[in-house]
Amino acid sequence: MNSFKRVFLIVLDSVGIGEAPDAAKFNDKGADTLGHIAEHMNGLNMPHIGKLGLSNIREINGIEKAEQPTAHYTKMQEASNGKDTMTGHWEIMGLHIEQPFQTFPDGFPDDLVQQLEERTGRKIIGNKPASGTEIMEELGEEHMRSGDLIVYTSADSVLQIAAHEEIIPIAEQYKICEIARDLTKNEKYMVGRVIARPFVGEPGTFERTSNRHDYALKPFGRTVMNDLADTDYDVIALGKISDIYDGEGVTEAIRTKDNADGMEKFIQSMDKDFHGLNFLNLVDFDAKYGHRRDPQGYGEALEAFDQRLPEMLDKLREDDLLIITADHGNDPVHHGTDHTREYVPLLVRHNHIINGKQLEIRNTFADIGATIADNFSVTLPSNGKSFLKEID
Repeated sequence: MNSFKRVFLIVLDSVGIGEAPDAAKFNDKGADTLGHIAEHMNGLNMPHIGKLGLSNIREINGIEKAEQPTAHYTKMQEASNGKDTMTGHWEIMGLHIEQPFQTFPDGFPDDLVQQLEERTGRKIIGNKPASGTEIMEELGEEHMRSGDLIVYTSADSVLQIAAHEEIIPIAEQYKICEIARDLTKNEKYMVGRVIARPFVGEPGTFERTSNRHDYALKPFGRTVMNDLADTDYDVIALGKISDIYDGEGVTEAIRTKDNADGMEKFIQSMDKDFHGLNFLNLVDFDAKYGHRRDPQGYGEALEAFDQRLPEMLDKLREDDLLIITADHGNDPVHHGTDHTREYVPLLVRHNHIINGKQLEIRNTFADIGATIADNFSVTLPSNGKSFLKEID
């Protein structure tokens, strides 16, 4: 087969497909994001992804195993030392992360808090791991009265700053996050992402807005996206993809509000006549349902994604390649609120597939990056193995 002109890559954020061999090392023995959600839902209603071959990877309650899958299928194991969004995504594009990003289970150290207060001119309240919605309700009224910044973290390597848009204007919120990013990009703190979390409303009715903005560390090395952009290929980043790579290797960034908006803009972008990569992250699975341990909401979001699949598949041209995967797990019935170390699904679809086949289990997410690089004849990552020749 000749190379594909357009590659569409969708990351279903946190949609793991069962514990990885090293799950115990990450305190994730027994984690199974898709399996436990399907069990909670008494079966997932996802017939379209079922036809692609999701249950052929491993049977998922409610999703029929396809007799003739319309995609090639397998699962992938993460090679890097971590289970966060950035580690997973960076590995997908060819980077191996050995030193994990720092987490702050007891809140951020006093010296960092002091520096942030001095440089922003605002006091800090919170400074603990928390659910974003809960800490907003807990401290939102105090924040509105004092103008203090609500700072919190999670089980991920994140420093999140919540502020009311009528108390601290968006431009100032973003400037504050830029200051926090500058303070935490060194080896002493090594925070993966600083996130602006604006909200509106009154006590009891606070609501986050779509003005979230992520400030990520720059990737520690070149990725396949850099090589594509430097060779004049298009790299269209939808959702938080541009933030995750800090804009590196991105030729066009399209912001999205949620999964529904992400799917709508992704499907619209399929009408563009571009040459290169179109890369989407669907964040709601992780942020709205996984971390909040909401298997019902998670399952309904998965079913909503499945309902949009036919539109997407209908728009695939003869020289298009579609890859669907994930970046880690986030089992909503597992203990805590953390990501989970799991295999992730890999579904590969193009219009020339008559009967999909099982691919080898991949030992690193970087095999996706290697395959994309191979397709566009740019430098392959040293730690990935292309499966381009296997997907005719």
